[in-house]
Amino acid sequence: MGSSVLSIAATGMAAQQLNVEVIANNIANINTTGFKRSRAEFSDLMYQAERLPGVSTRGTSNTIPEGAMVGLGVRTAAVRNLQIQGTLTNTGNSLDLALNGNGFFQITGPDGNTLYTRAGSFSTNGNGQIVTQDGYLVNPSMTIPTNATNVVVSQSGLVSVTLAGQTAPQQVGQLTLANFPNPGGLTPLGGNLFQQSEASGAPVAGVPGDPGFATVQQGYLESSNVDPVKEITDLISAQRAYEMNSKVMTAADQMSQTVTKNMGS
Repeated sequence: MGSSVLSIAATGMAAQQLNVEVIANNIANINTTGFKRSRAEFSDLMYQAERLPGVSTRGTSNTIPEGAMVGLGVRTAAVRNLQIQGTLTNTGNSLDLALNGNGFFQITGPDGNTLYTRAGSFSTNGNGQIVTQDGYLVNPSMTIPTNATNVVVSQSGLVSVTLAGQTAPQQVGQLTLANFPNPGGLTPLGGNLFQQSEASGAPVAGVPGDPGFATVQQGYLESSNVDPVKEITDLISAQRAYEMNSKVMTAADQMSQTVTKNMGS
């Protein structure tokens, strides 16, 4: 019995350690642009049947109503990425773009593959192309002329510039967004980037402002959706749960010592 209880409590301690790691990552990214908080979710392990419910009692027609099923602990079911809208913060930078609603900017990754991000803190590279902070091209690719005096991005993602000596703006590109059947299933790569997975489903492209797609807010950035009060509350709860599992291990150890002493006497 003692070893079984120790094993059960050990799974509980491991689960709460993971829980704390997830919470710590949320808190660490409290100021990360476009960051989406995660939540650890758990499920119970298999059960050991001491007495099966529904079986007959001593061969009679009477059946056991409930039985005795002993659980063997807990396991991690998922670390769910919560795609909840973050607040928009004004920056005044013309290439800071926030998404208000569903969808992701499309980015051309280092291998030419398409990646996805909510962090619209864009700049221009040496060729005038709009890129991320890591220098990855925004897709569709577009170039801001060096003699542009003003850049305007509409809520529908239309990018226009005003050139020196001219008054009429010129269109240089159209931003498009990608939606997923299950955005929580995207694979996080770090650097505010996500990758398509089997769980996320295939991307569906659309223009900002289309039904089901976000609008673009120029001069704003989407803040992290981490709620510091909730994270601290969850951290305290996880710490208490870890302590309780630790006490169970201590109690199981003391019970084993008692049995050992009685056997030796």
